[in-house]
Amino acid sequence: MRRQLNTVYVTTEGAWLRKDGENIVMEVEGETRARLPAHMLDSLVCFGRVLVSPPLLGYCVEQGICVSYLSPNGKFLARVEGPVSGNVLLRREQYRRSDDGPRCAAIVRNLLVGKVHNQRAVVSRGLRDYGDDLPTEARDALAHAGKRLKRIGARLLGEAPVDVLRGLEGEAAQAYFGVLDHLIRVPDAAMRFGGRSRRPPTDAANALLSFLYTLLTHDCRSALETVGLDPAVGFLHRDRPGRPSLALDLVEEFRPAFSDRLALSLINRKQVSARDFTRLDNGAVLLKEDARKTVLTAYQERKREQLRHLFLDEKLDIGLFPAIQAQLLARHLRGDLDAYPPFLWK
Repeated sequence: MRRQLNTVYVTTEGAWLRKDGENIVMEVEGETRARLPAHMLDSLVCFGRVLVSPPLLGYCVEQGICVSYLSPNGKFLARVEGPVSGNVLLRREQYRRSDDGPRCAAIVRNLLVGKVHNQRAVVSRGLRDYGDDLPTEARDALAHAGKRLKRIGARLLGEAPVDVLRGLEGEAAQAYFGVLDHLIRVPDAAMRFGGRSRRPPTDAANALLSFLYTLLTHDCRSALETVGLDPAVGFLHRDRPGRPSLALDLVEEFRPAFSDRLALSLINRKQVSARDFTRLDNGAVLLKEDARKTVLTAYQERKREQLRHLFLDEKLDIGLFPAIQAQLLARHLRGDLDAYPPFLWK
């Protein structure tokens, strides 16, 4: 748990990755641009037209380094990995639990308790940090959203089937995303948040959020596979071919504290601005290549920051939290923990 390996993101179009001993070498137009020791890596993420040599692919599989291929804009395309690891008994219990309504609902309840708590923490922190500078209308809207999220969190603690819990999640999302724009402090109208839109994102803020969610989903999927769970079979998200439902379940707890807070920081610090996005003919808004590099750097720096994990009562690198939560979920499924302890940001 204490060792946090790195994820390498390759965004340069036409890059060629090859193996040289126990190193990964990146060449662009025949010129060596980077050389990294493979033993420091957990995964390799390639954006767009990036070529990986067969010997390097084979070496990554042997070393347990996952190679993922994404479109230039961050859409997941494919993943190369070695044999499935983990205890088959753990996965069978995961499948049984997913099909067992009451026991599935118990896991979903705790996942959503964590998510709604963290949404409320984002709103409360924004109100605390910017409240004195906000117009009265915005300040009141944030305060009302915080109270509404608190009430939803209390309702989640009661016994309810999964469909009812999903309904409460939707209500919480409406309250949360309805006030997120008040936490954007730049005057540029092009950077305003008009509500959550995806597939495709239709404004700059949504494009930034979607990109960060993709990165977070990759990390959560890798964490689940590391502990032997099947990322395709979830509890909150329904099974769908090609969708990593359990990874998306785990992402829900982290989105407010990790991705949303990082997106707000990047916008408010003007590290990302309207000129860093492009609009396609179909209305989709996408990050440009240089902006993707800025976001990736900030995301990696965020993962190196430390935060106290309330359940473990220990200060750890943020990048370790998906692995910790995946391990806690596995322990619960094995019967070592009575309930799944969600990640709570404080």
